[in-house]
Amino acid sequence: MSDIFRELLKKIGSGNHTGENLTRREAAVATRMMLLGEATPAQIGAFLIAHRIKRPTGEELAGMLDAYDQLGPQLQPIACQRPVIVLGIPYDGRTRTSPISPITALLLAAAGQPVLMHGGDRLPTKYGLPLIEIWQGLGVDWTRLPLETIQQVFEQTKIGFIYTPRHFPLTKSIWEYREQLGKRPPFATMELIWCPYAGDAHIVAGFVHPPTEAMFQTALTLRGVRKFTTVKGLEGSCDLPRDRTAIIGLSAPQRRDEQSPIPIERLHLVAREYNFSSKNVPLLAPEELIVQLQGVLQGIPSELMQTALWNGGFYLWRSGICNSLHSSLAKAEELLVSGAVAAKLQQLTQTVQSLSQLQYPKILTFEY
Repeated sequence: MSDIFRELLKKIGSGNHTGENLTRREAAVATRMMLLGEATPAQIGAFLIAHRIKRPTGEELAGMLDAYDQLGPQLQPIACQRPVIVLGIPYDGRTRTSPISPITALLLAAAGQPVLMHGGDRLPTKYGLPLIEIWQGLGVDWTRLPLETIQQVFEQTKIGFIYTPRHFPLTKSIWEYREQLGKRPPFATMELIWCPYAGDAHIVAGFVHPPTEAMFQTALTLRGVRKFTTVKGLEGSCDLPRDRTAIIGLSAPQRRDEQSPIPIERLHLVAREYNFSSKNVPLLAPEELIVQLQGVLQGIPSELMQTALWNGGFYLWRSGICNSLHSSLAKAEELLVSGAVAAKLQQLTQTVQSLSQLQYPKILTFEY
């Protein structure tokens, strides 16, 4: 048993009257000890459920991210004119609405905007459809590539994916606790703003509850992140809804006080005001979803195409590629209909396959 960890557990688990928040350094220490297995299973389980009941603070999230920086993977800076967009999407996947973020990533990369994603397999507590399965359905398998190869793919195609079971295996034990507890601990909140990239980044994080956005503000300010976007998206993802007003927060880093949270400029977007229907696409069976995504890549009109244009247009504008949302929506349609996004997927697929063959060359056999 770790006496150091016990003291941290006592601090957050003492109830409303005597409990305290952790400092940034204490949160980093606690996270390191859990990831490295230096705390006992009983201590870790108690900490995760106590921290969920207490609710994390922005300072604690900053400390947890510090530990991830120390122990986790990071892609090195690549040559690019804009900050790399890092999409923070819930690891436990989608269960109600069809995701579009892989198409968004391809569209942005086709326009010259690098994108980095991260995630794993089907995970508790939702066990929803994860990004990795969608990419595999599109012909891109990130699961076998070592981090060095991911770096090469990222440099060549402007798209990268950190597959956490392979590239950050220390987190596996935390996912097992999530299954046993039946609840998502604050690690799930922290994952949304994790940035496994060592260069200039633009963090895009989905959220469900307004207090989460405030925690993001504080944590990212403490971490020195000056550009971020928060999206009250579909199932907590970065995908903009069409059936309701999209509530978006844009960082406005004009303030110089490093201790004050970076202010957020509020943006409300209504899909029907841009001639989109007020309808989200329900989650399709994986095989059907892949077929429809391939149709989007071919420029075939559909409800999912509308979702792709709505999201692609917004992120083209937010990344600075287009000056207005109207022009960015037109640009998104041009990229899809012209085949530029499909060509980006082909480049990505060929690059991954080529580098995979270099890593796992076929064994030659001879018949006598």
